[in-house]
Amino acid sequence: MKFAHLRVEGQSTPRLAAVIAEHAIFLDDHMQQPPRDLQDLIERGADGLAEVREIVDRAIDAGAETTPVADLRHSSAVLRPAQVIAIGANYAAHASELKLRSETAMTIFSLWPNSLSGHGATTTWPDDLTTQVDYEAELGVIIGRPARGVHVRDALDYVWGYTVVNDITARDLQFSEAQWSRCKSFDGFTPTGPVVVTADEIADPQDLWLTTNLDGRILQDASTGEMVRGVAEIISYLSRSATIPAGTLISTGSPGGAGYSRNPQVFLRDGSTVTVSIGGIGSLTTHCRVV
Repeated sequence: MKFAHLRVEGQSTPRLAAVIAEHAIFLDDHMQQPPRDLQDLIERGADGLAEVREIVDRAIDAGAETTPVADLRHSSAVLRPAQVIAIGANYAAHASELKLRSETAMTIFSLWPNSLSGHGATTTWPDDLTTQVDYEAELGVIIGRPARGVHVRDALDYVWGYTVVNDITARDLQFSEAQWSRCKSFDGFTPTGPVVVTADEIADPQDLWLTTNLDGRILQDASTGEMVRGVAEIISYLSRSATIPAGTLISTGSPGGAGYSRNPQVFLRDGSTVTVSIGGIGSLTTHCRVV
């Protein structure tokens, strides 16, 4: 099942909707006590998701009115996540091209929630702060229940769903500072979406194809099977030292093809449009403005 936070043009408050064949069914049109957002739905557990599935199925069978998603505006596919965790240098090709070491331990950092934005949004940044803004196609993993001390073999049981992430990065800041959070956490630097797909629809998170299209040019084209550490290993590793709360978004790293490493270098610029796609989930488009 697919979910999105959608709103009518001119509205400021997104509503949680099930997305069926590119049409939206708003949950608050069919439930007396609808979840206010994806985080609320996740916190309701398996019974809450089962209730939503039943209600949506009944609505479809009854011929309920739907709205074409193309007529609506997207907010971030995740709202109010418990935390946003990112994994760095998790594809050998990407680590090599940026001259980063693949450490024995994972490279882990946080993304600030103000950086979240939705499909079709415009991300802006000041040219007096950064001139090397790069794209990074990443698989996003949403945790469904608190995970603590999870074995690798059981780790995927804790996944609620998957989404597309573009981990936009100010490279000049990244390589001038000792941490990676600020360079990746400008307002709008973490677009997610267009939907979250429930885990049951993704048979194997290590068998998905990622691409990045910048202004009509394919610059990243790889499989999640190329991850140095797969989704299950990431969850297990993180859960060994601290509980991963339900609703946590984990951005699992980017494959090779970053603009920084190209000759000549390719960066996001004023007027650029970048689309990150993952098979089985969807395509996430971001428009760029330099101010």
